[in-house]
Amino acid sequence: MRGKELMPKPATCPMCKQSPVEAFTPFCSKRCADLDLGKWFTGAYAIPGEPADQADENPTGKPDSE
Repeated sequence: MRGKELMPKPATCPMCKQSPVEAFTPFCSKRCADLDLGKWFTGAYAIPGEPADQADENPTGKPDSE
């Protein structure tokens, strides 16, 4: 229970600004939660950082020149 006391509840849903519902916190509904998730999937939201290195994109571990 103590962990919930440390984290303040948002005043409004980040998508539509209505009051959040506990089942969908911090959102007011499943619809708003799904809209937010869709923005992550489409790349509308992004965490800034350096571009990925080509070596990081080779999952086999083998050099590309083989």
